[in-house]
Amino acid sequence: MHESERIWQGGAPFSVRRDLVSAPARPEESFGRLVLEHPGAVVILAVDERERALVLHQYRHPAGIRFVELPAGLLDVEGEDPLVAAKRELREEALLLADHWTHLFTTYSSPGLSSERIGYYVARDLHPAPDRGDFEPQHEEADMTTAWVPVDDLLAGVREGRITDGPTAQAVLGYRLFGPGSAAG
Repeated sequence: MHESERIWQGGAPFSVRRDLVSAPARPEESFGRLVLEHPGAVVILAVDERERALVLHQYRHPAGIRFVELPAGLLDVEGEDPLVAAKRELREEALLLADHWTHLFTTYSSPGLSSERIGYYVARDLHPAPDRGDFEPQHEEADMTTAWVPVDDLLAGVREGRITDGPTAQAVLGYRLFGPGSAAG
């Protein structure tokens, strides 16, 4: 990278910068790239003893629709351990605690534009949380609803195009590939 300039910083934990870079194979040629700086996120597939997953129904303004999603959230504190964030998000959004956690994988969501890395976790041995901690749902989150859906129904929803939230699809597919009962699990 030759130079970098922050072109937007708002109240959210995101910022946008413009970098002047060169391709590794052509260092003499420089070009500009915009980068959405993102603190990272976690997604939690909370699965009960009946192989049902806790899902959220939440409106997302940029897409203009209500999605079927999994509990998820940002790494709110710089350097925050993703598992700590996953436990917090499950409590805040689903009012659940889990005794057993498995890391499925971590991916970049859109590496051509953003630095966002998402850690995917499976939570099992679930039980109710006494409260949401200091989390108070606001805006779209205040209208969030929850439901229990068989994991097989979520998988069918991905296959049929009814589940269109990317992180939810990745978590369900990863669980089927790497989770209990899979060739890898």
